[in-house]
Amino acid sequence: MKNRKNLILYREFKNGDLFYDMTWIMEHYQNKAHSREDVESLLYKCLGSLLELAASHGFTGNLWQNYIAFLLVNHENAYSRACEIRGAAEGSISEIAAHDFRILMEYFNFDLTLLGNCFDVDCMQSIQNYRGTPCAGREFNRRIRDRIKELALHLKEAKTVEAFGHAVTEFYREFGVGRLGLHKAFRVEHTDTGAKIIPITNIAHVTLDDLVGYDLAKKKLIDNTEAFVSGKEANNCLLYGDAGTGKSTSIKAIANQYYDRGLRLIEVYKHQFCDLNDIITQIKNRNYRFIIYMDDLSFEEFETEYKYLKAVIEGGLERKPENVLIYATSNRRHLIRENYSDKEETREDMHTSDTVQEKLSLYARFGVTIYYGAPDKKEFQKIVTALAERYQVKTDPETLLLEANRWELSHGGLSGRTAQQFINYLLGQM
Repeated sequence: MKNRKNLILYREFKNGDLFYDMTWIMEHYQNKAHSREDVESLLYKCLGSLLELAASHGFTGNLWQNYIAFLLVNHENAYSRACEIRGAAEGSISEIAAHDFRILMEYFNFDLTLLGNCFDVDCMQSIQNYRGTPCAGREFNRRIRDRIKELALHLKEAKTVEAFGHAVTEFYREFGVGRLGLHKAFRVEHTDTGAKIIPITNIAHVTLDDLVGYDLAKKKLIDNTEAFVSGKEANNCLLYGDAGTGKSTSIKAIANQYYDRGLRLIEVYKHQFCDLNDIITQIKNRNYRFIIYMDDLSFEEFETEYKYLKAVIEGGLERKPENVLIYATSNRRHLIRENYSDKEETREDMHTSDTVQEKLSLYARFGVTIYYGAPDKKEFQKIVTALAERYQVKTDPETLLLEANRWELSHGGLSGRTAQQFINYLLGQM
């Protein structure tokens, strides 16, 4: 068996202590120079770690093989990044990757029964044929878990190093690698060393069909996003209009719809605008398309964070990368509050037209603006009826609409959000 130290690309796994301990045991469990008691103790520690991984991630079957697949899909290196979304890399890098796959395949296929027999581990078969519990995996995205388990099965079926490497490479091509590849959406955390991009593991799984009406608005959003993910010219996009009309839902739906084509969503709040350049630096050379998403964007007169945003969108010395767009939602069309005093010259500000233009310039930098207006009474009733049918609410249509009208009068007025809240109320009474 080749030593794990011979790995070239696939080194320094994150949270890889289990890998290094377990592979050391595989290499030395028959070596009498090492204390049997120490090796046995380390083995039980490793088995405990595998069980903890199964509980937190929802893995079943051969836990060791699931773990190796988990490491492979999360390891960002020159080869995996070259393969993400684009497919197999060519040249010497692929030959070096094959060298590593040969070693990893040997570890992957190691028969744990040998360790079980050597150290009298009576539960080793359970480790290799693990059955999960109903509550397992609540801390991990089930969609990602299932894809990792599927990769583990493909690796198990591989008879050659070439087939083993092909399975890994196809995963990178289809889903990507690391946190940016596996997850749809992210938030930003400011640290002492800069901005940190953190996965959001449970983004709402909504689609544009879930949003009743607004067909023209949705088409405009789809057209711009389709151009973007296709590598064509596209614009920054502002969705504005009345509260509760589906602006944020539309952005989440876009992330779900285009995830398989490499689209990723990064949510940024206005107090984090100072980190925008750092965020863009981290993502500009990846093979994904990124939408930096700003929800409920607006600025009071005293807030100056918008100047960071203006510089990033357009106007800095460094051009914004082609794989980055900014999508924002707002209840205001003009994002910065204006006062009547802005129209009047004062002693403090002798150039009022410049003041007005300064405040309007941010809005002008969104090439696509999409209006989401509050529905009228007829449209509101149409939304209620559609939602009631979707959620199988068994209520007489006339009674349904009568109760919906009463609900909206005391719960925020006519909007899609109010309609959804009304349906949620009915579901709670069933």
